[in-house]
Amino acid sequence: MRAIVQRVARAKVTVDGAVAGEIGAGLLILVCAMQGDTGAEADRLAAKIAKLRIFRDEAGKMNRSVRDIGGAALIVSQFTLAADLRGNRPGFSTAAAPDEGKRLYEYFTARMQAEGLPTANGIFGADMAVELVNDGPVTIWVDTAA
Repeated sequence: MRAIVQRVARAKVTVDGAVAGEIGAGLLILVCAMQGDTGAEADRLAAKIAKLRIFRDEAGKMNRSVRDIGGAALIVSQFTLAADLRGNRPGFSTAAAPDEGKRLYEYFTARMQAEGLPTANGIFGADMAVELVNDGPVTIWVDTAA
């Protein structure tokens, strides 16, 4: 699985003008299931992200996790993270099939909740508008295959 993790002051996702998910301080996680991914990859990704020490401590150092600050996670499906850029038009054939992608997206959300994080979500497969205030900015790419 792949994810882009952004430390945010706040973030929300809307679908057809209605708010689907919204958080205050925490993480905006854009996530993509790849072909061959299983629950094991989702488990590893959730555990890694929940423990990422990318929030400032009292000394201003990135030394606290989202759990440490009492933050939340806004999780948005993003199949375009599977882009193959060999040409000028990206291909997405390495992304998991939609039904498997949705299952793993929902499983990943459940794993983040099991890590003790309040979560909000976009809507899988929908045309979404994502708004965020990137805090830092801090943006990190995480791939379970790497």
